[in-house]
Parts: sequence; structure tokens; C-alpha cells
Amino acid sequence: MLATHFLSVIKAYFEYMHYCEIDYVIKNPQMSVIVSDSRGWLVDSQSFINDNYSSCHDGFMLQDANNTSTETYRFKKEYFNIFMPHIVSQPKSENVETKTSEDNLTVLTGGVDAQKKKGRKRKRDLNQGELDAQVYHEKIRLLVQEGAGSLVDVGKSLGYLTGAGPAGAPQTSIPQECHLAAMCDMAKSLPVDDTVASQSICGDEELDLFSRVTENSSDHSCAVTLMGERYLLPARCRFLLSDITRTHPLRNCGEKFDLIVLDPPWENKSVKRSSRYSFLPSTQLKQLPINLISSPECLVVTWVTNRPKHQRFVKEELYPHWGVKPLAEWLWVKVTQAGDFVFPLDSPHKKPYEVLVLGRYHCDENVTTSSCLPHDCNTFSKSEAPLPDQRLIVSVPSTLHSQKPCLSAVLKPYISPNPKCLEMFARSLHSDWTSWGNEALKFQHISYFTKDTTDESHSTGQ
Repeated sequence: MLATHFLSVIKAYFEYMHYCEIDYVIKNPQMSVIVSDSRGWLVDSQSFINDNYSSCHDGFMLQDANNTSTETYRFKKEYFNIFMPHIVSQPKSENVETKTSEDNLTVLTGGVDAQKKKGRKRKRDLNQGELDAQVYHEKIRLLVQEGAGSLVDVGKSLGYLTGAGPAGAPQTSIPQECHLAAMCDMAKSLPVDDTVASQSICGDEELDLFSRVTENSSDHSCAVTLMGERYLLPARCRFLLSDITRTHPLRNCGEKFDLIVLDPPWENKSVKRSSRYSFLPSTQLKQLPINLISSPECLVVTWVTNRPKHQRFVKEELYPHWGVKPLAEWLWVKVTQAGDFVFPLDSPHKKPYEVLVLGRYHCDENVTTSSCLPHDCNTFSKSEAPLPDQRLIVSVPSTLHSQKPCLSAVLKPYISPNPKCLEMFARSLHSDWTSWGNEALKFQHISYFTKDTTDESHSTGQ
């Protein structure tokens, strides 16, 4: 009887795995990808960051072979301590119908009770942008609900997303004030030396961070002082501090990239009202020299807000302008440490997901410039996995503004081996990547990290 029961449990388990179409489950808690299936990935962003700084030198010590002293740094856990949704879904009252989009707007503005207190207000019609957003949401709603639920359930079975917070968890500290963008503006008044496009960190010499691509060529991460501030640089990273008016060092450094990820500061009403965040008009994105820095078949990935207007602009104007063919849309689904959506899935205000538009750069058949010629061994191989559509990346987001999960692990099957990767409008650095933006060092400031004083290897941050 016991053996029969055991076999039935095993059979039920494999049937469940087959139902969920699980491709593989990663049980190593130090890996950034916790679960992968045919619908997407459950990833641990904090573990990915921490992996870069498990063996960090104090200063640049490439030429000091006798000095093997290293330290371990971890990104502060508090920035991922999201244990409750930002907005809790309200149960529907039996006496209140909420079937229409107009009723959703009523809930957003304070609910029926609040409306009665303030007096009856005339409902307004949804504008075209809101109608388009509603149509898009209905199209992907089931995918988000079922796909994210499947990934989260498997993650919980592995002990991830347990929802348990540390006892007496500290409040989130105030982030370091960032002056990098202002410094980039001031650097525009300085003369530019175009004779040297890149430089390496190899000592205490003064570096031009604003008109040269700067590299940590070491195989170790290091803590260095730049412009009077301490920063952590991952191994084999490169970066350029500049804005859209100064991209020529990227063009001049001689690199052709196999993967380009962009996270533009999209223009919207809330950003316009706030003086804390900068934004860029959509049309200015066409100035980026994507065609000059892309390898043949370069994979281009753009983070887009949930406004259909921006999504259409990327697919119908921006990508064609660059010579990029749109091929797929993915979604980043944001969940709490308990696996709940950070916002109600059907919230009329904010959704718990963001969109990524993926495409490949194709040279114009009539163009014979060097940008369309194969470069060394990184030419795209047709044997690579075809780019799938409608995939989910599920993770606990950071509480820091615009800190996105790194896409290295999930994009690996769709790019060439040993790829050259570029992040544009970056706010952090990654090993084996080039990062460009006027705040590319922002989340590398040592104030975002804590030094590990134990002998234990870095944890997942749960």
C-alpha cells in the first residue's frame, strides 16, 4: 500500500511538471535564474548582482600578484524587501458593480464611498491611449496570470519567494544623491580629445570618464575611487559617462555589439511633473547610432513603458529607422517576496508588468559600410535558438527607481557565443558588458552595498 501511494505521488509530480512544461529547474541558490519553463523565467536579481562581488579587490591590483586579499560585497537586502503589494486589491461589494472601465476609474479616484462624500461626479470617457492600454492588457492578461503563477509556484516549491522577512528588518536607507548627470553636463564645456577612445583603470592616475570608454580589464571586481567617490567595478566591465549628445566615443572605440539593451527615460506626465527624474523626447532616440555599433544580426532589446503610444513608436518608427526588425515582445512581471503581484493585475492605474520589445538589426542590402561586415568570431550563427514571442521574466523588483533586472542569463541562448554586450541609458555595470549613460555608475556607488564580514559565501538575499 505504501509503495503504491509513493508511486502515485511520483506520477502526480511528473504530470504536474509536464503540465507546466518545465524545461529545467535550477536548484543552486547562487544562480540568478531560479526556474525556467516554456513561458519564461523566475530570476533573482539580487543574487546576480552579488555574484559579481564575491571576490573584490580594494583598488586596482592587477600588477600586484602577491596581494591576494579580497572582500565580499552584497547589494543591500533592504532594496529588495518588498513583502506586501503596493496596492491591495479591494474585494468587490455585492451592492457595487465594477464591470466597466469607467467604474475602474472611480475605484482609482477613491472608491464609491469617497465619491459619495465629495458629491456625485460625472464619469468621463476613456481617451484613446487608455482604450489602447485596456485592449493590450486584455490580450496578455491570461499569459501574465497563468505564466507567472506557474513560475512562482515552482519557485516556492524550491524554497524561494517564501515571503518571510528577516526579524526587525531595517527601513530602507535614503539612496546616495547622484550628481553624475550634472557632471556630464558640465563636462560638455571641456575640450574633447578624439585621438584616444578608450582607457584602462590601472592605478591612481586621473581618468577622463566623460569622453573615453573606461575599462576594468581585470578578472576581479575592484573598489576604486573615481571623482572623489568610492565605486565597485565588476570584472571586465567597460563604461562611458555621457548623454545622447556625446556618443562618439562608442562609435570610435571600434566595437560592434552582438546585444544592445536600452532603457530610455521615457517621457510621461508624472515624470514631467517631477523634478527628480529626467526624460527624453521619443524622437531624440533616433539620434542613437545603433546602425554604426551593431554587428550583423545584433539583438536589440528596448524597455518600454505600458503606454501603447511608446510601444507603437518603437516597433513602427524607431526600430525601422535603425534597421531593426521587431520580432518579439516579452514582459517583466514584478512580484513581492511572497510571489504576489506588486500591483493588482487589473489595476486601472499601474500594472505589475513592463514591456520589452526585441528585434534584430539587419543591414540594408545596398549598404556596404564596415558596420555591415562580419567582425572576428562574433558573427551571428543561424544555429542559435530562434527568438520566442510572449515570454515572461518574473522577479522581485528593486525599490530603487528604474533599476531593472540584468538580462544576461535569459538572453544567452539567443546571441552568439562570447558576445559583446552594450547597455544604453545604464545605471549600473555588469561583467563583460559595456555600459553607457549619464548615470552609468549610479548603482555602483559603495553606499548601495554592504561588506560581508563572515566567511560564508554570498546568499540569495532572501
